[in-house]
Amino acid sequence: QVQLVESGGGLVQAGGSLRLSCAASGRTFSRHAMGWFRQAPGRERDLVAAITWSDGMTYYADSVKGRFSISRDNAKNTMYLQMNNLKSEDTAVYYCAADRLIWRMVVATTAAAYDSWGPGAQVTVSA
Repeated sequence: QVQLVESGGGLVQAGGSLRLSCAASGRTFSRHAMGWFRQAPGRERDLVAAITWSDGMTYYADSVKGRFSISRDNAKNTMYLQMNNLKSEDTAVYYCAADRLIWRMVVATTAAAYDSWGPGAQVTVSA
């Protein structure tokens, strides 16, 4: 498994930006597709964005398309989520996760496909 830790969360006003980072340990980071999930109080944990191991494919939830951008730097074992034009409904705990399989050529969109999770980072957007 890959060990993951998120950073970069915080409080921001609506319309502002934040960049989340996910630092991974372990030698297999570059072989795994990765995803960013978020969970608001009383709601399910939903996939926000995902990226294949080779950057060949990305996925975005409709609610964040055009505002969020996912990227990864395999040389640094790090994944990023650039969040622009933040809205109050983006308030949630954000988790990074690694696909349980390696070399998957498409992104998995369900939480069950991911088996390594970070502890989460709180993002709060004030109106």
